[in-house]
Amino acid sequence: MILRFPRLVARFFRGRDLNLHAAAVTFYGGIAVVPVALLTVRLAGLIAGADRVRHLAAPVIAAMPDRLGAGRATAALVSAGLGMSWVLMLAALVPATLYGEGLRRAFVSLAPAPAPPARPSASSSAASPGGAVSRGASTVAAGWRGRVLVLPLLAAGPVLLLALLAALPGAARLLEAGGWSSVGAVVLSFLAVWLVLSPVLIWVYRVVAPLRPAWPPTVLVGSFTAANLSGFAHGFVLFWSLPLDLGVPFGGMREVGAVVAVALWLYLLHLVTLVGYAATIQVHRMGLLRSAAG
Repeated sequence: MILRFPRLVARFFRGRDLNLHAAAVTFYGGIAVVPVALLTVRLAGLIAGADRVRHLAAPVIAAMPDRLGAGRATAALVSAGLGMSWVLMLAALVPATLYGEGLRRAFVSLAPAPAPPARPSASSSAASPGGAVSRGASTVAAGWRGRVLVLPLLAAGPVLLLALLAALPGAARLLEAGGWSSVGAVVLSFLAVWLVLSPVLIWVYRVVAPLRPAWPPTVLVGSFTAANLSGFAHGFVLFWSLPLDLGVPFGGMREVGAVVAVALWLYLLHLVTLVGYAATIQVHRMGLLRSAAG
């Protein structure tokens, strides 16, 4: 069964372009990621205080790779988030919820198609465009539903961020110590990011997605997918620290290369997220088949 499971997941994507869907979600994520981060930082500041957030974030920023100003960019993002007014927060909410729309649209598009209705005659098809109108309305509804369903995640984001910031300074201190302590730093950081991402993935697969799998497979596969995303996120930090000239393919413009590199890693993260969704659905179906057989 374990050897068959990857084939079952691959069967979920049969006839669907997984790469295209991951790229589409990356487009939405590219628009939403900065507003989401700003809102999360601002709300965390309202809960714990701006000085406390700066204090917790300082060792994490200091431990980030220096190449292409990653640490400076993160420090600027934290400062901008903590200084947001209520007007700016409301304005950022519009692009921030776009992330939920992108995820919901991808999940709806990847969901197994229902059985097609009886084929109408040519005359009735030409006379009534109801099918096209229905599909268009469904697409619009999916977008707005995704925006609404992602709001609880935005509300929980500050708590998750504060929990992450509370754990990462310890990892940063171990990293500075060097030697075997660096291994402990990576493990601690991996576990912290995994625990923070797990409830996010569980909510996305159970609530934002349209098929609503049962809780046990959602928790199981959602947590496993979060572990993979944590690993990919740490891989991105490692990639960022390598002595690579990202501007070589772009005429020496390193800033362009950096933006493309971030987009590429976002694409990989969304690819893993969509595969995890397919795995969740397949585990849910296997549970239903076993229940029916028993």
